[in-house]
Amino acid sequence: MKRTNTFKIVLVTAPDLKTARRLAHAALKAKLIACANLVPRIESHYWWQGRMERGNEVLMILKATRRTLPALEKLLLKLHPYDTAEFVVLPLSHGSARYLAWWQQSCRAPSRR
Repeated sequence: MKRTNTFKIVLVTAPDLKTARRLAHAALKAKLIACANLVPRIESHYWWQGRMERGNEVLMILKATRRTLPALEKLLLKLHPYDTAEFVVLPLSHGSARYLAWWQQSCRAPSRR
């Protein structure tokens, strides 16, 4: 088990599987994430504009790095259909060395110009 603060888990909800797949594909193509897990058929309960709401969504669990987060957030919020899209980042404290090496290799931070 390797200790780390480089890797981040990003949670994003999408209105349907088609949208979640489109967002995941864009993030993967840009090499901003190593993996996207799409969890369909979650039921979300939340406050929106002063009212309690309920809706069916898809939970996206994205594996990113600290360096790719700014570009990932910018990309997803630009493409996301919600006015106020969820983009929540969780730290990862430990992971298997082999898996984390793959994760690191699969993500690349955008080039700085």
